[in-house]
Amino acid sequence: MDSSFINIEFLIDTFFVALSGVPIALLVTVVSMAIALPIGFFLALTRINEIPVLNWFTKVYVSFVRGTPVIIQIFVLYSVIPLILTGIFEKYKIDYPIYEINPLWYAFVIFSFNTAAILVEVFRSALKTVNQGQLEAAYSVGLTTAQSYRRIIIPQMLVTAMPNLCTATINLIKATSLGYAISLQEITLKAKVAANVGYNYLEAYIDIFIVYMILCMIVEYLFKLFEKRLSRYKYATA
Repeated sequence: MDSSFINIEFLIDTFFVALSGVPIALLVTVVSMAIALPIGFFLALTRINEIPVLNWFTKVYVSFVRGTPVIIQIFVLYSVIPLILTGIFEKYKIDYPIYEINPLWYAFVIFSFNTAAILVEVFRSALKTVNQGQLEAAYSVGLTTAQSYRRIIIPQMLVTAMPNLCTATINLIKATSLGYAISLQEITLKAKVAANVGYNYLEAYIDIFIVYMILCMIVEYLFKLFEKRLSRYKYATA
């Protein structure tokens, strides 16, 4: 493409503007994943063990998240959460400006809600690859259920789950780009605000593309390193 169509100076400057949104994108990713991991694992266990009510709830929850676009989930939760909080605060006479809450808190809730549903199926399929006879063997030597899962089941499960966990994490990072819809000061919003002055949207989108590509490549590399460390459990899983 002819460089006359692209403002190179703006492209370079806005790259660093977009880059300044990386800490927020990573913070949302890390916190949301930290919340979603235990929830997703617990709900996966309800599916594996077919626990009444919880199993039905998990199926509906996963189906809802899978069947609706992330942007719709953002709009729905961003509208519903303040209404719920308003009702609770009015009931207990708590004086707090609901609509002045930092969008970052909404982002934690929204992306945790979405990611946990994805992790349910990741963990459920990974747990099925672990021979359940190992859990019985763990009980026979005196280990509790928590110890059995922590020392035996989870390490083996992670070997199978790691590629899908990597994909889920990368998808979560990319999904944070939708945070602009709730005024979250992440990569996309910062670049688009910079582009508003001179309508340099092409350059801004190129910068957003490059920043997310670099970020996702780094995360994928880190997951590969962690996957190598888990490889010692591979034969046990087999």
